[in-house]
Amino acid sequence: MRIIGIDPGSLRTGYGVIEVDGRGRLRSVGYGCLMVAGRPFLERIGAIHAGLLEVLAEFRPDEAAIEAVFMARNADSALKLGQARGAALVALLQEGLPVHEYTALQIKKAAVGGGHAAKEQVQHMVRILLSLSEAPQADAADALACAVCHAHHAGTRAVWAQGASR
Repeated sequence: MRIIGIDPGSLRTGYGVIEVDGRGRLRSVGYGCLMVAGRPFLERIGAIHAGLLEVLAEFRPDEAAIEAVFMARNADSALKLGQARGAALVALLQEGLPVHEYTALQIKKAAVGGGHAAKEQVQHMVRILLSLSEAPQADAADALACAVCHAHHAGTRAVWAQGASR
């Protein structure tokens, strides 16, 4: 199974694609950031959507995981993040992908073991979990961690389904 994880942002949107084999082993297929800062806001939203469509065409994931919105201190920032996330969701749904949402707490617990881990800890653990030669940029690491989180949750659901069918 190939999973794309998305860390939405109105300046940088991270993406990370992993593969999970039949034994639950994880392998990075690709990752990066859509850098949209420096443009007018509406252009950034369009660029996130278009950029993710290109990423999806290149990597052909089977499923998607995206970080759920959290409450920000600044209402304007929260609205912009929500709109960036919406652009990402539209791209994922347009391609017919099943989309799964995870909170930052769930993602950090899956990748690091603790829900309040620092960005550097996420980068370090993603590097180890996926046997990367170097730590990815923070937004790409968060996206890879989101994909890892979904892989773990999907594996658990599969085991439960097997047990229920017996």
